[in-house]
Amino acid sequence: MSRFAFATVIGLAAVLVAGPALAFQCPKLIKKLDDETAIRFDPAAADAKVKSAEAATLHAQGKHAEAEKAAKDGLKLLGMQ
Repeated sequence: MSRFAFATVIGLAAVLVAGPALAFQCPKLIKKLDDETAIRFDPAAADAKVKSAEAATLHAQGKHAEAEKAAKDGLKLLGMQ
């Protein structure tokens, strides 16, 4: 029984630590997007700025998966990965 309890505690700790770590990817992607669009003035950059704002809003709402997707879509518009 003690092994089960130990394994449960370790599993729970891993989940609690991994959740916030994944949430921190949104701001990095948004910053990368903002940095690139700051030096570009083409139509793709304008569309990417919209995606960046959308990603920032979604991140603030706690919708990290959707924010990450929006930021990655913006990077794709700029030809970045």
